[in-house]
Amino acid sequence: MQTKVLLSIKPEFAERIFLGVKRYEFRKAVFKSPDVKKIIVYASAPTSKVIGEFDVDDILKFEVEELWKRTKEYSGIPKDYFDKYFYGRDIGYAIKIKSSKLYNKPLDLQANFNIKTPPQSFMYL
Repeated sequence: MQTKVLLSIKPEFAERIFLGVKRYEFRKAVFKSPDVKKIIVYASAPTSKVIGEFDVDDILKFEVEELWKRTKEYSGIPKDYFDKYFYGRDIGYAIKIKSSKLYNKPLDLQANFNIKTPPQSFMYL
């Protein structure tokens, strides 16, 4: 069974995903379930709305420098931001985006998903 995850992403990075220039979403930790195939994107403050979704192609797990080498062309972020994000970590993850869909109208967490507070990182739906 396909599992969906609600993922909090900074608005500027979420926008890059839907423009197609960011094809990897970087994480320090990822979900335990191998069945996650769809990500519902919550753009964090100041947007604070669910703005779209994307299908998961693959989840890469590598040492941080190797992860950058494999993803830098479509990372959608500068190297210094990547380095700051993974500072002190040996291993990093990148969710490879297969296809994305921006919603015509952003959705509200409470009204549309019955969720009071957004996840710090992610939550299963």
